[in-house]
Amino acid sequence: MSTSFRISESASRRLAERAAREGTSSTAVLNRLIREGFDQLDYPGIVFRGPISDRRAALAAGPDVWEVVARLQELDGPVERRIAVLSQLSDLQARKIEIAIAYARAHGTEIDERIDRNRDAAEGIRRSGWARPA
Repeated sequence: MSTSFRISESASRRLAERAAREGTSSTAVLNRLIREGFDQLDYPGIVFRGPISDRRAALAAGPDVWEVVARLQELDGPVERRIAVLSQLSDLQARKIEIAIAYARAHGTEIDERIDRNRDAAEGIRRSGWARPA
């Protein structure tokens, strides 16, 4: 879909400078900013980290969303109980965990793929003998 916008001269200059630094187009930067901006509006407390090629959702001043979800999956019981246990174990407020869950529900494929990649990498490390069981 093609859309035309008028933005200020200073915003246009900043957009072009950012695109040049990232080695991409202004359109690609703008698309990312719009997607991430809406997600931050929809899920207050979510921020985005990482290089352009590997952006990931995270809790502000906290872990990545995929890490919260992966840890919850390791716990037993109803979701409310798992949230309470994780909150106690991690010092994350239950509300922040709930925000991570809400984001993950809306972006399930993204979160599941990151969890799978991390588990595959951890398994590869275990098989190589780099990590020894505790």
